[in-house]
Amino acid sequence: MKTRTEANRKTLYTVLSVIVCALAMSFVDAVIQPQYFVKSVIKLLLFLVLPSIYFFVNRGEAGELKKLFLPSRKSLVTAAALGVAVYAVIVGGYFLLKNIFDFSGIVGKLTADTGVSADNFLYVALYISFVNSFLEEFLFRGFAFITLKRTAARPFAYIFSAAMFAIYHAGMTAGYFHIGIFLLTLTALFVAGLMFDFLNEKSGNIYTSWLVHMFANFGINTVGMILFGIL
Repeated sequence: MKTRTEANRKTLYTVLSVIVCALAMSFVDAVIQPQYFVKSVIKLLLFLVLPSIYFFVNRGEAGELKKLFLPSRKSLVTAAALGVAVYAVIVGGYFLLKNIFDFSGIVGKLTADTGVSADNFLYVALYISFVNSFLEEFLFRGFAFITLKRTAARPFAYIFSAAMFAIYHAGMTAGYFHIGIFLLTLTALFVAGLMFDFLNEKSGNIYTSWLVHMFANFGINTVGMILFGIL
């Protein structure tokens, strides 16, 4: 009974803390809309502090935490190949849809809402690709999936992690796209979340999903540089 109660306690903390992170950042993106640097600091604190509290309280899981950061060469090769394919789909999708949907308003809204412009976009793109993607993988895959799966049902961990990943992006993408593109984007994010969970379940670490996520961001940032006139 004590073991089950402890597992329920861990599950509750994991679920609630991830919900807080996802909803808080979605609210920050959609309503508060601070400058990008301020938003990045808020995200850094939320995405690192709340999971860290879990592992500080449950010190017996320190070994499981370390496993999240132990890469596997075989899984990295597979992830790299998948990442290149994802990059091609994103960039190719832009060129296929650019004459159907109007993406021109993204640049002005992005600059007005977050202060991101052609002058600083490259720096922001590097941060998004390497640092931001790592924070998201640590929270949504390392914590909300791999860690959660040890105390909760596997299907629940899959769906919860992917759903929170999509909800977290809702505030970020709201208002930037036509409603059809917005809904398609959230659906794609949910599916991507499931795929990332699957990759990490096989490898036991977050590097596989991080690598694919990184290439996805490379693709999005390539589109961004085209829209800003950098490329």
